[in-house]
Amino acid sequence: MSSDLTAPAASRVSAPVSTRLGEPLPDGLLDAAERLSREELREHQLGLLQATLRHAYDNVELYRRKFDEAGVKPDDCRTLEDLARFPFTTKADLRDTYPFGMFAVPMDQVRRIHASSGTTGRPTVVGYTENDISMWADVVARSIRAAGGRPGHKIHVSYGYGLFTGGLGAHYGAERAGCTVIPASGGMTARQVQIIQDFKPEIIMVTPSYMLTLLDEFERQGVDPRTSSLKVGIFGAEPWTEEMRREIEERMDIHAVDIYGLSEVIGPGVAQECVETKDGLHVWEDHFYPEVVDPISDEVLPDGDSGELTFTSLTKEALPIIRYRTRDLTRLLPGTARPAFRRIEKITGRCDDMIILRGVNVFPSQIEEILLRTPAVAPHFTIQLSRRGRMDHMTVRAEARPGATPEQRDAAAAAIGKGVKDGVGVTVAVEIVDPETLERSVGKIRRVKDLREQ
Repeated sequence: MSSDLTAPAASRVSAPVSTRLGEPLPDGLLDAAERLSREELREHQLGLLQATLRHAYDNVELYRRKFDEAGVKPDDCRTLEDLARFPFTTKADLRDTYPFGMFAVPMDQVRRIHASSGTTGRPTVVGYTENDISMWADVVARSIRAAGGRPGHKIHVSYGYGLFTGGLGAHYGAERAGCTVIPASGGMTARQVQIIQDFKPEIIMVTPSYMLTLLDEFERQGVDPRTSSLKVGIFGAEPWTEEMRREIEERMDIHAVDIYGLSEVIGPGVAQECVETKDGLHVWEDHFYPEVVDPISDEVLPDGDSGELTFTSLTKEALPIIRYRTRDLTRLLPGTARPAFRRIEKITGRCDDMIILRGVNVFPSQIEEILLRTPAVAPHFTIQLSRRGRMDHMTVRAEARPGATPEQRDAAAAAIGKGVKDGVGVTVAVEIVDPETLERSVGKIRRVKDLREQ
């Protein structure tokens, strides 16, 4: 199942290269897949897709049953467009086959197991063969290079280690890219700031919400974040907005770029924003085939139309995934910095993050955008849902910036309420609370507290 287009990054680096961050990737560091034309890539994808469908059908009972029920066989896929005839995979499928029912290889070939947190039910469990781990390191290394990383750079990894894929995924990829890893993990925020000051990494990989926590800690310690050694932040594991990018870049004086992934597909490294363009995430389509579908009708949408993102793995062995419904909302666009690979727009919302408030669809990212352009308000907030009689009610709680006067707080609350009413179409209550009042994230942030059933 492995692709012959990607070799370990270390084998591709034979001489010192420029360590200036934020520049386009030198041609000498582009791997073979990144040099393909769009037509060559599609031809390559078809062969891998056909092999993946056969591998899944022959070795995973759930896929064999679902294919049979849908009236399709692996041999029915003669073009990439034929994939639309095959059934979707959902998170429920992985939970129903817990723990190892989706594995397509014997357990003695599985070298690692990761899992989701399982906070909303059984965790989703994923397995990796030796080839899977190597491929994963390759795509994360490619992502780091696209973000501006070069051999010899130090990378501070603040993603959590353990069953969560973020920490080890970033770690192996950074090593594959020829970088020096500082495996800080999450938590102990004051110590992390000290390590950044002492070890002087050029790159940090972390959730955007925890980056804000680190920025606050720099300032609490009396250190100007813009004087740190950091030049690039690679942020993922949760949706974040262009307003948050501007906030981080201005306060830290770094390039803030997006990385995308999810454990069911591989982990971080499915797609990456290129530092020279920052115009969406290029999907590494030699390993992951994307589709965008209408979340209601399930029809495949043409490139450029917004809908739900799905992925089919092309080179995974332990857990091939067919048309996995990510619940993320985006659209597919032509490649720019990497012309062969299509881009997905920055993901700022999910089907399952959507709040329906009095008949209006509301996403936390819409609230975030309004907060981040409101003076005197910090980028820390929560959304509380409650019920008053038969009506749903939303309260936005946002932190004031240090030094904000009572008059500025009142003006900010009024501006946020008006912004939500005008831009989203619902009336909400707004509370401006003292600085450092709201809980800080050390991993994935949870913005919404739903009290309606209590």
